[in-house]
Amino acid sequence: MRILIAPLNWGLGHASRCVPLIERLLADGHEVVLGGDGESLTLLRKHFPSLSVLPLAPLTLRYSLGSRQVVAMLRALPRIILSSWRDHRLLTNHLRYERVDQIISDNRFGLWSRKTHSVYMTHQLTIALPRPWRWLEPLVGWMHRRIIRRYDECWIPDLADSPGLAGRLSHPAQLPHNAKYIGVLSRFSAHTYHPDHTYSVVAVLSGLEPQRTIFEQQIVTRWQDSDEQVLIIRGKMQAPPTVTHHRNITFVPWMDDQHLAAYLLGAKRIICRSGYSSLMDMHALGVLSRVEWHPTPGQPEQQYLSRLHS
Repeated sequence: MRILIAPLNWGLGHASRCVPLIERLLADGHEVVLGGDGESLTLLRKHFPSLSVLPLAPLTLRYSLGSRQVVAMLRALPRIILSSWRDHRLLTNHLRYERVDQIISDNRFGLWSRKTHSVYMTHQLTIALPRPWRWLEPLVGWMHRRIIRRYDECWIPDLADSPGLAGRLSHPAQLPHNAKYIGVLSRFSAHTYHPDHTYSVVAVLSGLEPQRTIFEQQIVTRWQDSDEQVLIIRGKMQAPPTVTHHRNITFVPWMDDQHLAAYLLGAKRIICRSGYSSLMDMHALGVLSRVEWHPTPGQPEQQYLSRLHS
């Protein structure tokens, strides 16, 4: 089969959890085409440099500087809708000239087609909203289910038994008719790693600006006068692979899976956002008890996951 797999470009989590899927598809003899844009596509291309690529509609989002993201997301809504429409147009045009037997879309709303088997992957069957807006969750959930119905299948990367790893996010009161649980997806699951104890504190950064940079500055301020050796993986996939140092802190823009897993296994303390893909990675490595979760301010999904796993 010729399979197009495309993650949403919203941080690196959607792309990183596609890595084990792609590895499995290639091992089974399928031909895989990478779809996407931005840093999420860059991550996949670094993992699979020999695979062909279908560039999709670019979507550049930013969080606000403060602790509330509702206004920033409302402002971004027209761009999200336009990007989804462009995705659908690009896919429709591509299918006129190229054969695609299956599409796997990780949270890209417009990447479906009646001409081929379409799969939508998400762990957010319940969309968490900030407390003042929680009364809108049923409406937002209904809109999301309308999108899911356009696809032949909906894959949920979590354990079927509640609460799984994502709790109420992936275990709604009513499951879509085309949904099924496919288990935890982590790029670290199918490999064996040995711990590297060079750094006692490892911080893994990701997510939208400016909150990514604010988080990095907070970590530097906190640890620059300590006796601990600190590693900060900045989550900047498109930056050159330059290693820099500031006192006891080492900075790298990104890191391959083998070295990252080794440093995480050897660390006494791990600092990262409470994104779901990060949570699945830490679960796969067996280091959840060492993680210090820092949800993105104003991001209710991460706040919920942080409380669930603290």
